[in-house]
Amino acid sequence: MLMSLEAALWFLPFVTPICIWVAWSDLKFMKIPNMAVYALVAVFVVVGLIALPFQEYLSRYVNIVVVLAIGFVLNLRRMVGAGDAKFAAAMAAFVPAGGVIDILMVFAGVLLGAFATHRIFRALPALRGAGSDWASWTHARFPMGFALGGTLLLYIILSIALAEA
Repeated sequence: MLMSLEAALWFLPFVTPICIWVAWSDLKFMKIPNMAVYALVAVFVVVGLIALPFQEYLSRYVNIVVVLAIGFVLNLRRMVGAGDAKFAAAMAAFVPAGGVIDILMVFAGVLLGAFATHRIFRALPALRGAGSDWASWTHARFPMGFALGGTLLLYIILSIALAEA
């Protein structure tokens, strides 16, 4: 289940700059700033009151706790970074009950595309010059914020596009 059209239209203008910030920051510094996580949660706290029915709004906080707990365990096992886990937990507030499969499908596609794009740009000097000082060019790990930011953005855009189709 995708996000409702009304909610997607409310969230899109506020979430877009945060997702771009997260992707850029992780590409450049291999870090997702805590302020970006706080900003995303703040958008949900404020805009969610307008965009969602109150009971649904309240229930979405459970998503944050569940994903944060899963992310904490994955981080302890060194499977994901702490910033990735925190940002994923903040993203979870934007996913309705029953939307887990949809967001995971979007994430799978975005992750493959982001990984391929990053590795192609990293391998080709002419393209790599676009961000010559980015830490992700030389780091062994993939900047997951690039995929996470893209996932939330595409999920919201698809919610709008498919609702109007």
